[in-house]
Amino acid sequence: MGRIESNLANTPHFNPLNPREFRKQAHEMVDFIADYYQNIESYPVLSQVQPGYLRASLPQKAPSLPESLETILEDVKNQIIPGMTHWLSPNFFAFFPSTFSTAGFLGEMLCTCFNSVGFNWIASPAATELEMVVIDWLADMLKLPKSFMFQGTGGGVIQNTTSEAILVTLIAARDKALDVDGSGNLNKLVVYASDQTHSTFAKACKMVGISPRNIRLIPTTIDAGFSLSPVQLKAAVEADMADGLVPLYLCVTLGTTSTTAVDPIELLAGVAKEHGIWVHVDAAYAGSACICPEFRHHLNGVERVDSLSLSPQKWLLSGLDCCCLWVKNPTALVKALSTNPEYLRNKQSESDSVIDFKDWQVGTGRRFKSLRLWLIFRTYGVVNLQGHIRSDVGMAKRFEEF
Repeated sequence: MGRIESNLANTPHFNPLNPREFRKQAHEMVDFIADYYQNIESYPVLSQVQPGYLRASLPQKAPSLPESLETILEDVKNQIIPGMTHWLSPNFFAFFPSTFSTAGFLGEMLCTCFNSVGFNWIASPAATELEMVVIDWLADMLKLPKSFMFQGTGGGVIQNTTSEAILVTLIAARDKALDVDGSGNLNKLVVYASDQTHSTFAKACKMVGISPRNIRLIPTTIDAGFSLSPVQLKAAVEADMADGLVPLYLCVTLGTTSTTAVDPIELLAGVAKEHGIWVHVDAAYAGSACICPEFRHHLNGVERVDSLSLSPQKWLLSGLDCCCLWVKNPTALVKALSTNPEYLRNKQSESDSVIDFKDWQVGTGRRFKSLRLWLIFRTYGVVNLQGHIRSDVGMAKRFEEF
């Protein structure tokens, strides 16, 4: 022990977050980022490098001694940036636009600054309560019924992506159905969506144990605008019930990835509710438009569904990763996903007076991501966010005219 103590005594103290050094390096990094944004249009949007280029140009081992930030940023400029596909470039037209913003960036900086790991209320009360506030703010902007809000009987949570929103609601629906059935027979459960639904739906279904042969991707037609037909859904559900299967879950999409199709929420929910099917609305892309009164009709019938998700990272100026999920019955979600190890127990949680968001998601740890939306909503206001949506829609109409 004496030898170990002697060695420790001779080891200089390493402070990874020295305030004086942090201030200097933070200025360097902010300047570097500002220069990147200033020059982003000059870079080729799609990287021109070949596979394996970076491994061949970097050392095989990490450095033993410190290197200066100036040296590292030079390598970022010369080795990392050439290997980037620049999603924020004004010349980027693939997939969906990465609609970042100054406010979103500043919110991300604050999130990183605090490094809050807000798995339960007591771990960071502000992180939990601000998330509840901004989720209700956005619900109000969308004119969602009170049954989806903390102000009412429901609530919402920020997931990382739509994939996770679908996954956790599938888990809740599955466990609820198995509790009712009592047989525990996963092989009987059937799920429904259109053939335009994002591929992550089938992936999530497989992850929760739904047999691939019980995933119904109902064909759509160009004449119907590639939207899911309530008549075809009803026929599929009734055929499955006749075969002794149990209809479980319907994924309705507002703005599909391939064709931007809009499924008729009200009519589809009417069919599903006749048979006790959990209805989830994936409004990842187009749902943001519904903060504008002239587009709100696309959410008609939402009061009949069980859950709804929307991704502000796609059209509301927030960068990755940010997906808002609302549920009408939080109890079903918490019952399916809650964990309560001894080291996380506390009197506030056990009194049921607070929300512990660890029980609303797959993992335990979670970042203070609501800061990003909070800054966006406060910095721009609803009027400017609506103007942003209307401007994009106007450009799309102009493009269609061309």
